[in-house]
Amino acid sequence: MPILSYPHKENEWIEPDDISRPVVTFGLVSDITKLELDAHYHRKGQILLVQRGALSCEMDGGLWIVPPSRAVWIPGATLHAINATGMMEGYCAFIDPGADARLPKRSCAISVTPLLRELLIRAAHFPAFYNEGGAESRLLTVLLDEFVAADNDELHLPMPEDPRLRRIVDRLMTSPDNRGTLKFWAKEIAMSARSLERLTTRETGMSFGRWRQQLAIMLAVKQLAEGSSIQQVASDLGYESVPSFVTMFRKMLGVSPGRYIAARRVDPALRS
Repeated sequence: MPILSYPHKENEWIEPDDISRPVVTFGLVSDITKLELDAHYHRKGQILLVQRGALSCEMDGGLWIVPPSRAVWIPGATLHAINATGMMEGYCAFIDPGADARLPKRSCAISVTPLLRELLIRAAHFPAFYNEGGAESRLLTVLLDEFVAADNDELHLPMPEDPRLRRIVDRLMTSPDNRGTLKFWAKEIAMSARSLERLTTRETGMSFGRWRQQLAIMLAVKQLAEGSSIQQVASDLGYESVPSFVTMFRKMLGVSPGRYIAARRVDPALRS
């Protein structure tokens, strides 16, 4: 398919499940600063690479944040909702479940190698109904090999189903600078601190403090990818100082926020 715009022009979009090819690819460029797709699914699995902007995807009881030069894998028939912010550039490959037995069975974020990135970008220019058995098919075989060999990334947050915890989630997503203690949040939902801790662990597999820290990291990565300064992100997340925010970020991801984003930025001019 050609590189698409958003919203799609008339007759521009073809449903990938209706294209009789094992791998269907396309690119998307949008000047819209906010893009939301309600919960939906495809029969084919989906690799979604973010090249510019930031994307979040909720599925399989979890939330994935996808910063630039990262990708998310959405298995076939998985209900998912997508939210993107910033000037968007992305590349997508829809893969038939029978195309490769090595495809991941569960949703995951993946660390995109330079080769995988360039394969996705190149394949996005293929015609929808490319000739099977030709050069396009051979390149897509390499794309699948590179994808299944990619490392998983850690920007995943288990999302609770309990409505009381979801209220806390909604509050923290809209007011991430709220530094309320465990006792504060327990009181907000009429529970004891011990009960809230147990409930959070049962629903997410994490302690309340660890879960909240993971949410802060994901929101930080999203804001940094959108171009916010480290100082602004630290303030928005309620940290009293930039060094304390940087220390938390480095502890969670192993690098400073500046190095993390710099390592994931790719100048589009380098691809021309």
